Amino acid sequence: MNTTRINDFQEIITGRRSIRNYDPSIKISKEEMTEILQEATLAPSSVNLQPWRFLVIDSAEGKETLAPLAKFNQTQVKTSSAVIAVFVDMNSLDYADEIYDEAVEKGYMPAEVRDRQLPSIKGLLDVMPAEQYKEMNLIDGGLVSMQLMLAARAHGYDTNPIGGYEKDQIAEAYGMDKDRYYPVMLISIGKAADAGYKSVRLPVEKITEWK
Repeated sequence: MNTTRINDFQEIITGRRSIRNYDPSIKISKEEMTEILQEATLAPSSVNLQPWRFLVIDSAEGKETLAPLAKFNQTQVKTSSAVIAVFVDMNSLDYADEIYDEAVEKGYMPAEVRDRQLPSIKGLLDVMPAEQYKEMNLIDGGLVSMQLMLAARAHGYDTNPIGGYEKDQIAEAYGMDKDRYYPVMLISIGKAADAGYKSVRLPVEKITEWK
């Protein structure tokens, strides 16, 4: 298990690099990966439905399946400790009762609030157009993905978000229902084999208006 933790939030943010070449000898244990994912799932979620789903691809067989689906990202696939495929579950509403009941059991929410909110949420989402529902879920998928990268950084690992892959094939390639699980992005994770490059950001004054 990696014992290098970064506790300085500023260093987590400013020290993050988009790494494409990793040390292939570094492995991340299932226990530590679970911890990273758990920290990622503390991200905000629309009406707390938590639609994100993760596929951790860290075996030789799993990477062999991924390689032809991520043709332009072979270095990340081959050298990373793992590639995490982030999906959103288009049936996430099925978990609403479980989520809200547990919130009541743990004392996070009064039962009367649950009983008032759940019917409203279900009623709204039942009639929401599929594209609008997917858009809502993708916002949550983006939030959890960024939080995952920051959590990985806090554990001393580096990441690279990948959008260029065969999104229409990846769910089925791993035996998942492609109509239910919609891909958000791939995130490679591991120990950087090089320092990577700093990147330029537009100044806040250029991208922000104050009213």
